[in-house]
Amino acid sequence: MLALPHVASGKVRDIYEVDSDHYLFVASDRISAYDVVLGDGIPDKGRVLTGLSLHWFDLLDVPNHLVSTSLSDLHVPDDFVGRSMIVKRADVIPMECVVRGYLYGSSWREYKAGGGPTTEHLPDGLQQADLLTEPIFTPATKAEQGDHDENLTEAGARNLVGDDLYEQLKTTSIDIYLRAAEFARARGVLLADTKFEFGMVDGQVTLIDEVLTPDSSRYWPADQWTPGTTVPSYDKQYVRDWLDSTGWDHSPLAPALPTDVISNTRAKYVEAYERLTGQNFDDYLESS
Repeated sequence: MLALPHVASGKVRDIYEVDSDHYLFVASDRISAYDVVLGDGIPDKGRVLTGLSLHWFDLLDVPNHLVSTSLSDLHVPDDFVGRSMIVKRADVIPMECVVRGYLYGSSWREYKAGGGPTTEHLPDGLQQADLLTEPIFTPATKAEQGDHDENLTEAGARNLVGDDLYEQLKTTSIDIYLRAAEFARARGVLLADTKFEFGMVDGQVTLIDEVLTPDSSRYWPADQWTPGTTVPSYDKQYVRDWLDSTGWDHSPLAPALPTDVISNTRAKYVEAYERLTGQNFDDYLESS
């Protein structure tokens, strides 16, 4: 039995208190679609998210909350291995820092409908999946569990966090996006968009939670990107597409996932890990 106090659980992560200054973040294999956590998990999904976050934390020269992945003193279940991080406790900044390099997803839908907070400065005549001249910063409110994030206007975001912090978060987020996108592109992967979370640790703005994973980012195979079309991605879109094919109305309970959908989704996550890190996922499992 786990001795650590349970603090909270989200759609994917379970959080435990290590001590007054540290948490244990455990990425489960749960998967959600349309804000509903499905009854079936994706094997090793949590390990992919953790392994990729570790890769990016190591690569990026940005203050982050990671302390250690060593669990030897915590007496945790074997299943926690490879999916857990000991992190610094942070005061979470209540704003999702979203950066978009391509016009897709909710921003494309907004743009096509006449524009809104995320697309009001874009020129006319763009297509779905178009590469933007410069990445755009489209912050959103950080939703409570089960609610949708809501896009903020620049004025709304500045009012939420203050002008100075807004500028720092915008600059940092776009800088991380550009460096990650360049790294991914060299490996045949396009980073279409991503979201970051930040918190304050000892008075310093700090990157927290997961970073640049398939759950927080939209990754595309570069050789399958064509503007004006729907682009396949390395994430749970495969699950969403199958669920849509069943006629499910997006209310609990979701249909059970077939074995092939589960295995194919796992393969998408693993492929994202291997292409972005250049490492075999089985090696990560063995070394964890």
